[in-house]
Amino acid sequence: MENIYSTIDEALEDLRNGKIIIVSDDEDRENEGDLICAAEFATTENINFMATYAKGLICMPMSKEITNKLNLNQMVTKNTDNHETAFTVSIDHVDTTTGISAVERSITALKVIDENSKPEDFRRPGHMFPLLAKEGGVLVRMGHTEATVDLMRLAGLKECGLCCEIMKDDGDMMRKNDLIEFSKKHNLKMITVSALIDYRKKNEDLMELYAKAKMPTKYGEFEILTFVNKITKQHHVVLTMGDISDGEDVLCRVHSECLTGDALGSRRCDCGEQYNYAMRAIAEEGRGIMVYMRQEGRGIGLVNKLKAYELQDKGLDTVDANRALGFRDDMREYYEAYQMLKKLGIKSVRIMTNNPEKIKHLENYGLEIEERIPIQIEATEYDLFYLQTKKERMGHILD
Repeated sequence: MENIYSTIDEALEDLRNGKIIIVSDDEDRENEGDLICAAEFATTENINFMATYAKGLICMPMSKEITNKLNLNQMVTKNTDNHETAFTVSIDHVDTTTGISAVERSITALKVIDENSKPEDFRRPGHMFPLLAKEGGVLVRMGHTEATVDLMRLAGLKECGLCCEIMKDDGDMMRKNDLIEFSKKHNLKMITVSALIDYRKKNEDLMELYAKAKMPTKYGEFEILTFVNKITKQHHVVLTMGDISDGEDVLCRVHSECLTGDALGSRRCDCGEQYNYAMRAIAEEGRGIMVYMRQEGRGIGLVNKLKAYELQDKGLDTVDANRALGFRDDMREYYEAYQMLKKLGIKSVRIMTNNPEKIKHLENYGLEIEERIPIQIEATEYDLFYLQTKKERMGHILD
């Protein structure tokens, strides 16, 4: 089957070489594609191509540092856009006349990234439309604005680019199949925002070690470490026992926090029993690692988990309860677990889990799974329905 999308590295190379690429977002968002190029290559030709063939509004996504430097204030004080697109006041450079031609829009774009430019060098309003990207980029907001600035940073370019929505000849927006044909016709690389998110999660150093200490437990003595996500500021905990310095074949459990099961003794789920099983197994081996993820309720949080419990008391299973609250079946992420393991030098693991999706995600990020060790917990009258749902609707491997 033909791969219609380019890799992120291929797209970055084209951007460095002054070319235009296509970036499409998800079907459950705008489901649109934008032409994107670096502001450093905002040539008359590139701008004219966008205006002629894409036909949308040509905007300039940029970092907060640039908007602050040029004193580009937000266009409105209260943003009511469906996706909170952060337009600043529009601008033209003072060296332009009307500012609308491809030549003059090129002048404005190039002056925006000129290190010697000052706020007074631009008239307001104008014909170029700066967009302020959120700090944290696509990991915080899955928009073309953030994708553009992330791509420029990853390409080693100035954190400002041009983007333009792609429309069909009848004025409607191009969607997936149209964008594929457009990319082939004009020989343009095409990537997705989702692929860019995965690329950052796999390749960027996003987890920082904040503290570590010895921690004696009823299972034996562990070392406890806490990591903080540099973007989201969420913290997670790792417990290690024994010498794991070679990073090979380490007994491992990636466990999602469950206050009710782990700490309060709830029998509605098997989480606490799985945690205890894994800790005992690590202690018996004398070597291993417990990654404790702050992902309560499969990522929906404690309050929403308890709301889901209410719905389950009325007859819904755990999957339908999530959906009724507007959540996916499983909201958990595993890139943070992968990055923490990587920082600790872990190359391969024997992982204690019944969840094949967890294995798939960790392997996709680059962790080598030597073996899956099942955790078999005897069902009770309280958690039997929950365990059946995990097996039948979520693919968990349970006997």
